[in-house]
Amino acid sequence: MGEWLKLTMTDGHQLPCYHVLPQGERRGGLVLVQEIFGVTEHIRELCEEYAGDGYEVISPSLFDRIEPGIELGYTGADWERAVQIARDQQPIDRSLADTQTCIEWIHARGGPTFIVGYCYGGSLAWRMAQTCDLLDAASCYYGGHVASRWADEAPRCATITHFGRYDSLVPIEPVEKLIEKAHPTAQHFIYEAGHGFNSDRRKDYHPESAELAKARTLMLFKALGG
Repeated sequence: MGEWLKLTMTDGHQLPCYHVLPQGERRGGLVLVQEIFGVTEHIRELCEEYAGDGYEVISPSLFDRIEPGIELGYTGADWERAVQIARDQQPIDRSLADTQTCIEWIHARGGPTFIVGYCYGGSLAWRMAQTCDLLDAASCYYGGHVASRWADEAPRCATITHFGRYDSLVPIEPVEKLIEKAHPTAQHFIYEAGHGFNSDRRKDYHPESAELAKARTLMLFKALGG
């Protein structure tokens, strides 16, 4: 269904992005932000699912400057490589700038503009909701920086987050403190699940939580014009 295209980023880099046109009537544009493992088959399938829901979707390959075409697994050496790139090699400000460019591109195509992100992408989606005026809504899955780094500032658009109570990578205590801040534009959901519960490729996949989080995401988008 989808195809790869290249968009020019602010540093001149031609960044590959996975692009899927909507099925049926276009409900809006969506930037879908990857996990630390790249724009994997799972991420591409998510893009296609949202296209099936009526959204035009673009997903930037954020680590392309480090390793073009990167697709990593969830365990062993692949896991270690993904963490190395995300923590030590890819500046997070670069990822944010690239995501902003993709938001601008999809926004220019008309209709409401949304963002959804998973893990690494969940943090980026939250930060974009705090800094970008072009977004109508954001949905952020288990992003590690949401509660630990960027908790104090309220999102500029309607935003929901999804966290697993038993997440071994994102502690629940900072999430509970984030909830206590009661940002008027944010709503937080905690699921009886672990990290990465949305991915059917991961050991912590929890289909009931994944289904509920997706339903809440679509409900938010539709409430904001999508």
